[in-house]
Amino acid sequence: MALLVQKFGGTSVADVQRIQAVARRIAASRDAGHDLVVVVSAMGHTTDELTGLARAISSDPPQREMDMLLATGEQVSIALLSMALHAIGVAAVSMTGPQVGIVTESAHGRARILEVRTDRLRRRLGEGQVVVVAGFQGTSSGSGGTPEITTLGRGGSDTSAVALAAALGADACEIYTDVPGVLTTDPRRVVDAQLMETVSCDEMLELASLGAAVLHPRAVEIARNYGVPLVVRSSWSEEPGTRLTSNHGRPIGNEGLELGKPVDGAELETGQAVLALSHVPDQPGVAADLFEALGAEGLNVDLIVQATHEGSSNDIAFTLDEAQLPEARRTCEALLATMGAEGAHLKAEAGMAKLSISGAGIMGRPGIAARLFDTLARGGINVRMIATSEVKVSCLVAGDQGNKALRAAAEVFELADHQLRHNPQPAALGEPAVRGVALDRDQAQVTVRQLPDRPGTAAAVCRALAENNISLDAIVQSERTHGSGDNLSRDLSFTLRRDDLQRAQQALATLLGQWPGARFEQGAAIARISAVGAGMPTTPGTAARMFRALAAAAINIEMIATSEIRTSCVVAEDDGLQALQVVHAAFGLGGTAMHRAEGTEAPV
Repeated sequence: MALLVQKFGGTSVADVQRIQAVARRIAASRDAGHDLVVVVSAMGHTTDELTGLARAISSDPPQREMDMLLATGEQVSIALLSMALHAIGVAAVSMTGPQVGIVTESAHGRARILEVRTDRLRRRLGEGQVVVVAGFQGTSSGSGGTPEITTLGRGGSDTSAVALAAALGADACEIYTDVPGVLTTDPRRVVDAQLMETVSCDEMLELASLGAAVLHPRAVEIARNYGVPLVVRSSWSEEPGTRLTSNHGRPIGNEGLELGKPVDGAELETGQAVLALSHVPDQPGVAADLFEALGAEGLNVDLIVQATHEGSSNDIAFTLDEAQLPEARRTCEALLATMGAEGAHLKAEAGMAKLSISGAGIMGRPGIAARLFDTLARGGINVRMIATSEVKVSCLVAGDQGNKALRAAAEVFELADHQLRHNPQPAALGEPAVRGVALDRDQAQVTVRQLPDRPGTAAAVCRALAENNISLDAIVQSERTHGSGDNLSRDLSFTLRRDDLQRAQQALATLLGQWPGARFEQGAAIARISAVGAGMPTTPGTAARMFRALAAAAINIEMIATSEIRTSCVVAEDDGLQALQVVHAAFGLGGTAMHRAEGTEAPV
């Protein structure tokens, strides 16, 4: 017998027939001897319909009243499903989020879970009942200590289910949806997308942050942090679906189930070198030629960044082990000679160190990167290169400042000695280099020109945006400099949600006004194509394969940003769909075309 938390999405309970089908599925699990907590979303498009009613009355309804309104959708679902279970002889009881003990912070519309008080829930389970819980909602203490209904934001039912599983110590949390599981990409865009049997929580966090909608990132964060066994399955078949794995797992602390420390580790890799090629031609194939040549020499590249520039040239920088620097330099010089790139320049530097902080969803919390850069700046540590992702932020610093940087990061993020690692060995040997590919069309590209080249500049930019709750994704610090001496400056490029573009410009206006020549510049419309895989660090040539696939399709790369398990390329918006298709094919992720079940939930 196992204790299972099962979650059914809106399409799974869209009408009476589907509710009855879900009830039969629950009854089969109950007959197999399992104790069950079942979390459900609102029926079909109920949440959208309720939101439409509110907007018809007010263009800016109070968020508290929106929570009161939207929470009713799940209450309809739980009552009907409980009735359906009773009708087939299964003892069941419905509970709202407040009734089941989900306690949240006081933030209407986007509350995070503080704790789950499971006493009432355990009593009902002990009585042999299936407990049917309204997802997406909880309760907080408002002004004067009065309980208030809160909602968790879009995708909140996933979050409710995994949080309940963590609090109960459930044997598994099963997310039932209208797709077979987690797919290698969006099957609406690539018809031969395939099911992944397993995927790590870190890989899933990257894919979810890039727009994969089959699981909400917050749910994956909880599963990762507390070691919840998580499965994504189809509501319409008995296939096993996709199993999410995690090497993590910690007790739920006093700081709050979702408000625990977002940074849970830091590491320092010494003996690093950086090579920077500036003024290379801005045309398809340049990045592919470079990294194929390096791969042919057996050179394993780590971080790669390509910044956007005015005119017809780009800068590309990358890191590798400093023992490989002489051979890498010769390879780059030979390539530049064959290109005939006028004005192209190569700069190489050994004796560097890479500092990284890791955690679940750290880029979704805008203040984390700013705190890291602020801490380094206060210690007089200049950041040479930046690489960011959903689970890791890395930066290159001078080697003689590496240990100081690691200690500073450990102090500011309250990390114990066992959470720090020096020169760690790759942990994903044998894993696929690329497990999934994602296309994100909701990003905008920004370059902040001529920022002072001194400690604290990147921190100041990130802090100003964080204070306005604006998250950055790819952050690329240019290798190209302007001016000289005390007037030396660099450009900083980044991507962010398109909806945040105007607010970002306003947030940076005062800061940029302090620096002569500094300016905010919006790039052309973009799409971002990303390859994700835990085996990427141990599989040389992965980035080169991606770049070659794009070059073969005559797709120009405007910006490159890599992290440990993700390589992202910014391309022109019109090239986005083709870029997704060619990269997916390049890594052999396709197969027999799959057909989606009837419904509307978006897969990967």
